[in-house]
Order: sequence, then structure tokens, then C-alpha cells
Amino acid sequence: MDRIIEYMLAEDEGFGDITSNAVVEEGKEASAYIVSKDEGILAGINIIRDLFKECGVNVGFWLAEGSKISNGDVLISLKGDARTILLLERTALNLMMRMSGVASAAGHYVNLVEDYDVRVAGTRKTSPAIGKFDKHALQVGGADTHRFALDDMVLIKDNHIAACGTPLEALLKAKENVSFSKKIEIEVESLDDAVECVKNGADIVMLDNMSPKEVGEVISELEKLGIRQNSLIEVSGGITDETIVDYASLGVDIISIGALTHSSRSLNFSLKFD
Repeated sequence: MDRIIEYMLAEDEGFGDITSNAVVEEGKEASAYIVSKDEGILAGINIIRDLFKECGVNVGFWLAEGSKISNGDVLISLKGDARTILLLERTALNLMMRMSGVASAAGHYVNLVEDYDVRVAGTRKTSPAIGKFDKHALQVGGADTHRFALDDMVLIKDNHIAACGTPLEALLKAKENVSFSKKIEIEVESLDDAVECVKNGADIVMLDNMSPKEVGEVISELEKLGIRQNSLIEVSGGITDETIVDYASLGVDIISIGALTHSSRSLNFSLKFD
């Protein structure tokens, strides 16, 4: 994450901040603050605080990570070299606005299903290079991160299945070739495949792009066979804030939503000099 922030700063600076260098006196001290123009859940503030501190800017005040914020709230106060503050401004704002948007979206969905025993999770549909920041923001918003990277767990998806045969064949190959220390999840699209994968020891079965009616039929069949508790059941694909309760009420274990990271709206923050 530190290396990525270094790259962000270098990319933004180019060969130098010619505007600040032209109009701001070298060595001039300034006081500034970042203010919210939005409401939601604050994420990334600790990362931004440390960024300013490492660059010699004094941080006098900051809200706690995960704070609920409203329009007009001061998020952090700064004092230091004016040129340095201006150099860091856009990178700090861009990162914290995105992370707060992801956290706010996660918190919104988590609150919708707070009455159900279900976990809301993100996916790996993150912005390139800043996936770990997105994952941190999901946690701040109360959601599960799901996989950070491809080595976290086995997740057999449609293209893996297409490359090797049937869902059951793919599951059995994974069980044969993967260490006991890694969980195995498999994506299925039909009731029969879901039942077969639960029977054959999948740790997690993902019901992909199934309607609430279809998911309910899978759950009912697993309960009738007495194997419902053998695997965690995850649902994913096109789930919105209008349909999430329909899925949660069926008794699934995990609801994963790619839109938390690929379509969330960044919150609006602004840095102002006193």
C-alpha cells in the first residue's frame, strides 16, 4: 500500500507542482483542513493522517476511522509547509473519497440485512492497483472482504469449469490437488450442481445469478436431504438494495456484491486553507 501511494504521488506531481512553486512562497507555513460535503462512513483517514505526517505536516485533529459523517464535518486539521500540503492534496482527497464511498455503500447494505444471520461481502471487482484500499474500506463499512488475492482460497468459477469439465469434476480435482489448509468454493448455476457439490464436500457453494425463487429451491432441497449445514451457501450476481432482503430471508450465509467496489460513488471532500 505504501508503494502504491508513492506511485500515486509521483504520478500526480509529474516533474513538479509548477503552480504552487510559481505562486506560493518557499517555506511558507499554512493551516488547512479537510471538510466533508457529503454524508456517509469515513474510511482511509488513518492512511491520510500518516501520509501527511510522513511528509512533515503536523496533524492536529482527525476523526476516527468508521465515523459517521455529514455535510460540513471537519475530518482532519493540518499545519505545515504550504507547498507540501498542496502537493499531497489531490492524492489524499481522491483516495479517501473513494474509500469512504466504498465503506458507505458497504454500510448501507449491511444495515439492510442487520436482522438476518448473513454476512455481506465484497468481491475482487476492485479498481486496479488499489484493491487493498477497497478491501480495507469494505471492512470499515462492516462488510467481509472475501478474497484479497488468488492465493487466499480456491474459488472455482465458470471458466475453470469450462476448462476442465463439470462442476463436480472441478471440485474433486481441487480436493485432490489443494492443501487441506485452503477452503474450496465453487460457483454453480443449477440446483442439481449445488446438491452434488454440497454432497461432495465443498466448503462454500456459490449460487450464481439465481433468482430468490431458485435459491429457495436449493435451500429447501438441501434441508430435505439433511445436508444444508455441510457447506456455506453464498449468493451472488446482480443483487441490489431492493432485492438483498429477499435473499437474506432465505437463510443463506453470504451475500457477495461486486457493486460495493466497482460501482460505489465516491464521497465529496474538500481541502481548504484557513
